[in-house]
Amino acid sequence: MTFKATVLTLYPEMFPGPLGVSLAARAREEGKWSLDCMQIRDFAADKHRTVDDTPAGGGAGMVLRVDVLAACIDHATELHPDCPILAMTPRGKPLTQARVRELAAGPGVIILCGRFEGFDERIFQSRPIEEVSIGDIVLSGGEPAALMLLDACIRLLPGVMGAPSSGAEESFENGLLEYPHYTRPSEWGGRTIPEVLRSGDHAKIAAWRKSQSEIDTRLRRPDLWERHDGARVQSASGARHEKKDQGK
Repeated sequence: MTFKATVLTLYPEMFPGPLGVSLAARAREEGKWSLDCMQIRDFAADKHRTVDDTPAGGGAGMVLRVDVLAACIDHATELHPDCPILAMTPRGKPLTQARVRELAAGPGVIILCGRFEGFDERIFQSRPIEEVSIGDIVLSGGEPAALMLLDACIRLLPGVMGAPSSGAEESFENGLLEYPHYTRPSEWGGRTIPEVLRSGDHAKIAAWRKSQSEIDTRLRRPDLWERHDGARVQSASGARHEKKDQGK
């Protein structure tokens, strides 16, 4: 099955961009995923192909028109009725690896890229659009975020990565950050590879990696640690306390 990526954008020339090299490019050549960019401006009704207008109530910037967006989205969904529609916006729900896996397992995605001050809110009230954020930052447009989302999905498609298990032991896959990695030379700048990784004892290595993942997550991302399944609540400093029973 080919994963179908449809991008609705004012700048189709930004694609495939970095997806045109390395693993993503080879996967596209092999038919594992396809890319179709739709120019939002093509769906404007006036002779000037106007896609935006001034904000209602005043203010700086311009807002993408709902009628133009709706026409573009409706055309995309007619072509790919089974694909979810995602809009890249800082107002959206933070993207997670779990959601990426769900998307990668499906038929594809329709991604709406915003510009200017964003979208007329009525598009979200009238169409089944999932608002997605890649972080607490503001970009010039949704295209870089769309590239990031597609890269995250494409690498998980069957046969894209060399080994099927390549994506299993990585940050966020099990709710934790990934453990540290080392390689040759065994000593560099007075620093050595941890002895356990040179021991050949696979059980000890697995235990060390799990421990390091937990330590790094607790110290670097206490928010992830708090949400980690089965983890005892720990402060960023490492102090532990048991979760309180519900209702007490």
